[in-house]
Amino acid sequence: MLKVDRISKSYRPKGWLNKAHRKQVLHAISFEWDRGECLGIIGESGSGKSTLGRLLLGIEKPDHGIIAWDGQPITDRNVRQGNISAVFQDYTSSINPFYTVRQAIMEPLKLAGGSPPSFMESYAGKLLQQVGMDESYLDKYPHKLSGGEAQRVCIARALSTGPACIVLDEAISSLDGSVQMQVLELLRNLSDSLGVGYIFITHDIAAAAYLCNRMMIIQDGRIVEMVETKQLKDVQSPYAKELLRKVMA
Repeated sequence: MLKVDRISKSYRPKGWLNKAHRKQVLHAISFEWDRGECLGIIGESGSGKSTLGRLLLGIEKPDHGIIAWDGQPITDRNVRQGNISAVFQDYTSSINPFYTVRQAIMEPLKLAGGSPPSFMESYAGKLLQQVGMDESYLDKYPHKLSGGEAQRVCIARALSTGPACIVLDEAISSLDGSVQMQVLELLRNLSDSLGVGYIFITHDIAAAAYLCNRMMIIQDGRIVEMVETKQLKDVQSPYAKELLRKVMA
């Protein structure tokens, strides 16, 4: 289980001559994520949701508060490894342009160590099949892939270490509408077949409603609503109601 306990985060404005006060981005955020769950974190640009994603992945540390996986700090790489992975918005920069698809998928396994090359070779092909691609893609380079194909490779790579949770930070927002739906359906199927859960960070409440069991809506770095997806129409906060109204309009 992932537990987030009253985390806060602030940043100093850029520029070494800038003496302005630090800007508070997250304010005492607390929630829990259970294995197999898909939790949507919803907010508009500047709400703090991507900052929260970086903290969940241990890329940055909170100023205050604790993020723990089964009671162990998420900032410990050994705790994150094999438990939590990520898929980001910009698939073009997420894959090393000099890596083949095979090398990109095998990279996390090599970093983890302990897997023989023969296993990694066959496993890469299996992972591609799980995301709806065949082994003919293994020797292709990123520039030969469509956006949807590249993001599927990123999902395969995220699956490679067998994580319980994948953090998806605006993972479909750069894709065309029809491709977005294909990737959402793929994520649903993977959750059903592999038992993997997600933390789905997005500004798109409709996409989150399709994939997620529960939604956490944040505004200006604060949680304003936590709601089961099936009860989404009953949100109480003005901000959540406005997000929902935009979808329904």
